[in-house]
Amino acid sequence: MMPPIPALCGLLRNALCAAAILFAGLSWAGPAGGVLDRTHARVRAVITLQEKITPEILKWPDVLGTAVGINEAGQPDLVVYVEANARSRAEMIQATLLQFLYIPVRTELTDKFVAYKRPPGDDDDSHAVHKVSQKPPIALGTSGGWRSDLANGFCCGGTLGSLIQVNGDQYILGNYHVFESDIVSGGNGLIATTGSPIIQPALIDIRCNAHRARNVGTLVKLSSLPGSNVDVSVAQADPGMVRTDGAILAIGTLSSQTVEAYLNQEVKKSGRTTGLTRSHVSGLNATITVEYENECAGGEAFTKTFTGQIIIANGGGSFLGSGDSGALMVEDVDTSPRAVGLLFAGNSTSAAANPIDEVLQFVGAKMGGIATMVGN
Repeated sequence: MMPPIPALCGLLRNALCAAAILFAGLSWAGPAGGVLDRTHARVRAVITLQEKITPEILKWPDVLGTAVGINEAGQPDLVVYVEANARSRAEMIQATLLQFLYIPVRTELTDKFVAYKRPPGDDDDSHAVHKVSQKPPIALGTSGGWRSDLANGFCCGGTLGSLIQVNGDQYILGNYHVFESDIVSGGNGLIATTGSPIIQPALIDIRCNAHRARNVGTLVKLSSLPGSNVDVSVAQADPGMVRTDGAILAIGTLSSQTVEAYLNQEVKKSGRTTGLTRSHVSGLNATITVEYENECAGGEAFTKTFTGQIIIANGGGSFLGSGDSGALMVEDVDTSPRAVGLLFAGNSTSAAANPIDEVLQFVGAKMGGIATMVGN
């Protein structure tokens, strides 16, 4: 059963009072004009309500998260993600919220968000250029991971996403759950530590035999999870092993500048599993929950609720697949694209990215400097 409606009503009354100044003069009858980023008045109005009521909504059965989306009429709306097998509950949730909110609301049926490290299982030979061993210096957007990411009879891996610079040194940017999530000595007798080698390609693409890979970086353990709001790790690039211009396969060199996500923004990424793919931003300020393992094919280590995330349309896994974790999402322009987010999780309808500026701020703070993208 759903929690008592009065609890939600009280939250809504408080939220509506707090949002009154944002609603004043706003019309929801037609599509919104301008860039729909977090500074847009209609987007801000939805965010104000979303942040007030999301903690209560997440207590409801089968609710996976919320975001600020955009509906078919071009209006920012509140999206509630609901388990795909709970259609009747989704209809009930939407009807309940529409009784009380003065903004467009909809539910979206989907699956649980999962960290998109490549799990054990069959793979195919598509996008082989992103999986094979490269001659140094390598381009990024390629298969890679922790050299000892093998446990419980399986091996794992993900994507070496992009190149950043901190205090004059260059680092490969990736995900915590690709580089350093082995936190127990269980299945392989090891844990990921600062100084561990990062290889290209990942073990999953060389039949779990690390001798067939090259060391391209050295792990700097940041331990971003579970304590922070980003899924990030870095490896200092080994001399001569990574292109110093930070070029990404099928994308090329980037801008050194970043750009904030906005609704319907056209984006692209280059990753280990699905290669170069394109999509658009479908949600802002998302709150989602993701489960993490304690090693390759291991047990559950913790469940993390992220806030302020970017959601990207991923119908049928067409944009992001298992093994693409760590890929950098950039704006879809031909030359010197700006970074938008660091991809880390997804499901059959949506992908999720940490906002890149939050990622860089975290890395810089942990490493005692300013982290920037390597690019033009």
